[in-house]
Amino acid sequence: MNRNIISLSLICLAVTGCSTVSKKSAMGDFDYASKEEAPALVIPANLSEPQYKNEYQINNKINHNGPIGKQVDVRAPSLVLPVATASRVENSSGQAKIWFDKVLEDKDLQEFIYQAVVDELASEGVTLSELNADKLLYQSSWFVNDKETGWLFSSIEETVRMKFNYQFETKPHGRSVAIVVELTGFEKVNESGQTTEIDLIDKERVEMKMLNEIVAQVDLKYRQLQRDNQLLKANQQLVSLGQNSKGEAAYIVEMENDMLWSNMPILFSKYGFTVNDLNESKQTYFVTYTKPETTIWDSLWGNTAPSVDLANGRYQFNLEAIENSTAVTILDDKAQALSKDKLDSMFDVMNLALSFRDSL
Repeated sequence: MNRNIISLSLICLAVTGCSTVSKKSAMGDFDYASKEEAPALVIPANLSEPQYKNEYQINNKINHNGPIGKQVDVRAPSLVLPVATASRVENSSGQAKIWFDKVLEDKDLQEFIYQAVVDELASEGVTLSELNADKLLYQSSWFVNDKETGWLFSSIEETVRMKFNYQFETKPHGRSVAIVVELTGFEKVNESGQTTEIDLIDKERVEMKMLNEIVAQVDLKYRQLQRDNQLLKANQQLVSLGQNSKGEAAYIVEMENDMLWSNMPILFSKYGFTVNDLNESKQTYFVTYTKPETTIWDSLWGNTAPSVDLANGRYQFNLEAIENSTAVTILDDKAQALSKDKLDSMFDVMNLALSFRDSL
């Protein structure tokens, strides 16, 4: 199921809870909550008073208006989940807050996080408006979730409406951006028109849930960019026609010389070349080309490699480093470089071979 479809429902679920079994309260009886404090021990006058320890004595400086017994919320606290790349939380902060550190050098980090918030809200049909540009403070429109009952004739049993503030914080160097989420509006109305207030614990849980949805959106955007970059590299033209330093026709490969040199045996074994000798100092392979024979079984199973448009015989592959690329010159048995036209006629096959895409 699409994460965007269920995110608001999960937030509302954090507020409404389960309708049949409450997970807020501890299980068992709560008789202890109504017990009176035991009277002090009366010591007869002719006996010595025993020694008392006050380690566990509870003084009167406590919150007498807090929940007792069944009203005590025993749920574990909600946590911010820093699942996005280079995200982190501050344990000292009681806010729904997370920090993001710069990962993409070509993108403004604050704008990137802001766009993730906009995209997350847009998936729920919610907009983001500016409250204070100088303070980087923004506010969402209302999130609305209607709980319907009935099958043929449905009716709204309960409506939950929420809106949030989003406070950005940027370090002076611009390489770290924080976002704080605060629930600023909440309405829960049943079919009778009765409203329910949200308590502090549920408020915190809703804020944490909303922040985690934003972190997940940031993580999604990072993954999408990573996928796009991988596709770009996969489709990148690594081989082109050019010249070596002597002006001879050559294939120019966007690969470092050492890496290409070590990978050339893969090309030779796959495309019908046998290595007879090599001169590493001159970066030259001496090979014999024999056009591979293709059987009907190779055709059926797709095991055939494209054939190189060369006559059977002896050849030399000379590699030469040119800046960040490598020039590959092919010489015949008379040590004459193949012409540009010949290289052009073989380009489709050699482009595939020298990029090693079919060898991965």
